[in-house]
Amino acid sequence: MTIGLRKTGEFCWINMMTPRPAEARSFFGQLLGWTYFEMPGIGHGMQVGGRDFGGLFDLEGPNTPPGLPPHIGVMVKVDSADATCAKVTALGGTVKTAFDIVDNLRMAVCFDPNGANFDVWEPRKKHGTTVDSTLHGAPSWFEAMTTDVDRAAKFYAELFGWTPQVMPMPGANYTTFKLGTMDVAGMMQITPQMGELQPHWGTYFTVRDADEAAREAVKLGGKLCMTMKDVPGVGRFCGITSPQGVTFRVVQYTH
Repeated sequence: MTIGLRKTGEFCWINMMTPRPAEARSFFGQLLGWTYFEMPGIGHGMQVGGRDFGGLFDLEGPNTPPGLPPHIGVMVKVDSADATCAKVTALGGTVKTAFDIVDNLRMAVCFDPNGANFDVWEPRKKHGTTVDSTLHGAPSWFEAMTTDVDRAAKFYAELFGWTPQVMPMPGANYTTFKLGTMDVAGMMQITPQMGELQPHWGTYFTVRDADEAAREAVKLGGKLCMTMKDVPGVGRFCGITSPQGVTFRVVQYTH
């Protein structure tokens, strides 16, 4: 569980793209206790415990590239966005040209060799989130679903210095990535039983009570897209799709 300023190689921000952003703010505010601040002409920042951790943007806004589905995008902190872009390309991924967000940060949109999108954040005036990931509503785990685990594991290990560790689980292995001694992310193989799922990064949010969060999400108009599951020694989680079509996970940790 991460507390304090994220280091190079850690996930440091999320961006939600959603239709009907006012309704989305209400849904997530009631479910996860998020509060918001306006970013004039752009969207809204999201907070837990008074700490910024992401942005919420109108999927149908004039600055949004056409054709994007509702989703939560993830950002990883790097020392140099341009150098990381060059490395992504060398390792078989693809990138869009890095650009500055005024004088706050330099970022780039990247895709791993299997097609999963992640963005990179080079700090300038802004250094990313310092949110306490143990708090209700805070992002606390990031998980890639992919079509080729070995290829993706090699890519991220070389790109960010993550160390992959394979954990045997019923039905499928689970890959955990470590940065030094700290777990930073997980990865699973997309199986035929999952349907037409494309490679992507997903986000888990800490909750006090996963079962209560699931009931509340349905009451607020959301749907359960993954039934409740227990991971011994870790916690209890399920998948939820917001009324606006954004999919995410909620997790109640054992410790």
